[in-house]
Parts: sequence; structure tokens; C-alpha cells
Amino acid sequence: MEGEKRPEPYSGLFADGHLVLWTLCSVLLPVFITCWCSLQRSRRQLHRRDIFRKSKHGWHDTDLFSHPTYCCVCAQHILQGAFCDCCGLRVDEGCLKKADMRFQCKEIVLKPDAKALDAMPHHWIRGNVPLCSCCVVCTQQCGSQPKLCDYRCIWCQKTVHDECMRSSLKNEACDFGEFRNLIIPPSYLTSINQMRKDKKTDYAMVFDVTKTPPIKALQLCTLLPYHSARVLVCGGDGTVGWVLDAVDEMKIKGQEKYIPQVAVLPLGTGNDLSNTLGWGTSYTGEIPVAQVLRNVMEADGIKLDRWKVQVTNKGYYNLRKPKEFTMNNYFSVGPDALMALNFHAHREKAPSLFSSRILNKAVYLFYGTKDCLVQECKDLNKKVELELDGERVELPNLEGIIVLNIGYWGGGCRLWEGMGDETYPLARHDDGLLEVVGVYGSFHCAQIQVKLANPFRIGQAHTVRLILKCSMMPMQVDGEPWAQGPCTVTVTHKTHALMLSFSGEQTDDDISSHSDQEDVKDTE
Repeated sequence: MEGEKRPEPYSGLFADGHLVLWTLCSVLLPVFITCWCSLQRSRRQLHRRDIFRKSKHGWHDTDLFSHPTYCCVCAQHILQGAFCDCCGLRVDEGCLKKADMRFQCKEIVLKPDAKALDAMPHHWIRGNVPLCSCCVVCTQQCGSQPKLCDYRCIWCQKTVHDECMRSSLKNEACDFGEFRNLIIPPSYLTSINQMRKDKKTDYAMVFDVTKTPPIKALQLCTLLPYHSARVLVCGGDGTVGWVLDAVDEMKIKGQEKYIPQVAVLPLGTGNDLSNTLGWGTSYTGEIPVAQVLRNVMEADGIKLDRWKVQVTNKGYYNLRKPKEFTMNNYFSVGPDALMALNFHAHREKAPSLFSSRILNKAVYLFYGTKDCLVQECKDLNKKVELELDGERVELPNLEGIIVLNIGYWGGGCRLWEGMGDETYPLARHDDGLLEVVGVYGSFHCAQIQVKLANPFRIGQAHTVRLILKCSMMPMQVDGEPWAQGPCTVTVTHKTHALMLSFSGEQTDDDISSHSDQEDVKDTE
């Protein structure tokens, strides 16, 4: 019809163009915002890293503080930010640069031009004091108000209210408090620096053992009086062995007089050495850090046998040197070594999945259950020969042999003393003797751990030799497993380590074992 209006040819295209434009905006805008936020986050991270690198503070990022925390600059409540693990400052991300410029960190070494090296004033930090602390002036609780308040000396840990702070306290000499025997005074290191001819060593640096070997940090013991140093190792039995290897290096260098005594804070999975020395099977923060330090000061010095495990492969054409390991806990061949080998192989593939102690034990349980069905280590007595102090020992139908230096095995189980009416002498870690036992399989190991069975006790010896005649067998030394072909394994005494033993708490096993020994003595 002539009266009808036809649509303009470009109106539909114009509408479609608007639709395309809005579609592109709706898609690209979130992408742009995400990229911009990522760029800003990267810039902030680079800025923080630059501050961390140049700062004298030991700054660390945290996504969430574990208790109510207030920024030392703006005094606002913060959930995430940074803290200095040396002086205890806590700061919001936006105030990090101001805090780094305004507040001085703890001085490990005083400046050479310091007027008095024999006395040092308190180093007061305001806010975020422990809730259990008390004011040194009025003896009332500090840090109870929901704001940035009160002061704490980062050396002696004394606290004081804002209204109780006096000029006399600010100028008072710090006595380093309850733990003065565990603190190296900055004035002492300054005097050492002035007396030493070697000016290359910087004692003001903080040692990070994840980046530098522990022998570097242990050299600080040479600055202290003879036989006065004590070291607290926070980790598992493997970490303790790592530090003890560094202590052996000090012996090689002729530094026996400076060798420290070693205490343990158990953070590993098994912690059998820690349990043997009285430090417990695990630490989850239930004991305050101050009490841990008190325990270290009150602990008694003892000796720990350390053994050399030499593995010599068979074959006339084998030109490789024998493998050598240092053993503190135990050496084993059989099902427990197989479980450790399987666990180690999977942890190497995905280390982040094995950060939980409970998960690690569950993985061990899985592999133990699997071996109960497969029995990969059966007929061990036909594959090996065992000698104790040069005498051949006839073996029953075993699947595993365990050579013990300490009293505990497998995460807190006593193998040598066992249970039942038959009594055995306590396994000691300083008598130069090894205890050798056998197990009939993974299921037998599980029964032993829940005290439903005893191991097969083979004997005690100063030297143990095990000859693997054929086949591949799993072996381990202190949790370090490997698959081994035909070889000769020789375990001999190597040296002693100076350890710290804490006897503040006794387990039920300790009490029952001691009572059994006393009953035997009474009958004699």
C-alpha cells in the first residue's frame, strides 16, 4: 500500500551495532577490571617486596591475624597486613612504608660509637601486648582495651600501661628478663666485633636455615663461653638429624668446646626421638612459648649415640663408593621401610598435599593396609643373613628387621620392652648398644602399635651386619627410604651428640616400664 511507511534501511543495522557494542562492553569491562586489579595487586606486591628487601625489619605478610590486632601507625583495627618477626610490630598494608621509616627494629649488634656497652635501655613497642601480661608498675592486666594501647619491651617482655609509663622506665637499663640466659646481648656481639681480627663476618644478619645451611648459624656458638650454648630445633626427627650433622662439622673443625646442647620441639609426623628425650610426640601450640623456653632452660644434658650405616653393593665391577648414612633412631628393612618409600615417592610428586600430620598418618595407614594384602616383603629370612657382633643369627619366617637406637619407634611405640610378663632391660640411647627385633608383616606392625602383640626380639649388639643376598628390598634410615639390591649393610658406632632431656612429664609407658624394672630389682 502506498500509505505504509517502509523502515529505513540503516535503522536495523544501527540497532544491531548498539547491541554488539553493549555486548562487547559487558564482556570486556569485567576483563579490564580484573586485569587492572591484578596489575595493581602486582604493583603492591612489588612495592612490599622492595620495602621488605631494604628494611632492617623482618617483615612477613599475613592474610589474617589470629587475634585482634591494631596498626602501629594509624591505630586502626586490621585483619591483614604485615608483621615483623623480630620486634613484633604489626601494620596495615597502607602504613607499611611509614612504619618502616618511623620505628626502629631490634638491634642485634649495637653501634660501635655506643656510649655504654655494658647497659642497654628498654626497647618499647606500643600496642598488641599479650593479654596475660601485667603492668610492672601497677601489676594490673595490660592490653585489655580494644585499641592500640600499652607498651611492651621486646627484650625483657615487660609490659606497662600508657598512663603508668614514666621517663625513668624509658631510660632504665634492660635486664633481658626471665630468659636472659637464652639471649645474646647486643653489647656482647659489639665487643666481640671489636676484638676479632676478621671483620668480614656480619653478626647483625638473621640466618634463615631454609636458604643457608645450619652450620652458618651454629658458628655463633663460637662467640659464647665454653659449653654454654643451647639450641632448640623446631621440626621432626629429620630436621634434628640435619642439625646434628652440622654439629658434627663443628667437631671436624676442632670446635668441640663450643658444641651446643640440642632440645627438640616436635613438629614432624613420627617424632620418636623427641618422645624418647621427653619432649613429647607432637606440639600443636597447647604450651605457651614462654613455658617451652623454661623447659629448655631446666632440661638436663645427656648423650645420644649416633651410628654409621654403611651400605656396600655386591658385585666385582662395582666401583662406586659405599653409601653412608648417620642413624639416630633406627634402621630397618621390610614393611615399615616399604610404607616410608611409598609415602616419600608420592610426597615428592605433590609436597603441598602432605603438610598435615593427620593426613600423613592416614597415608601411612593406607599403604600398610595395602601391604597386608600384597605382602611384598615376605620370606625375608631366606633373602638375608644377620650377624650380631660377628655371630650369625638364625631367623624365623620374618618380613622385616628393625635395628633400634632409641626407645620409641613408629610414632610412639616401644618395641624392645614390649608388654606381657617377660621383662627386658630398658633400651638406652647412650649405652653403645643396638636392639634388634623382627616383625612378621604390616599387620603385625599394626598389632604392636596398639599393644596387641610383641615383636620378635633378636638381640642386642655393638655391631650389626645384614647381608641381602638377592632381590630388591626397601630400606630406611631415620625415615629416609630407598630401594636396595644385593648388598652388605654394616651398622657401627660413630659418635655422641649432646642432647637436652626434659623429664617434666612422663607417659604411661614410661611409668609402667620403670615400675617393671623396679619389681625385677626387688625380686633379685
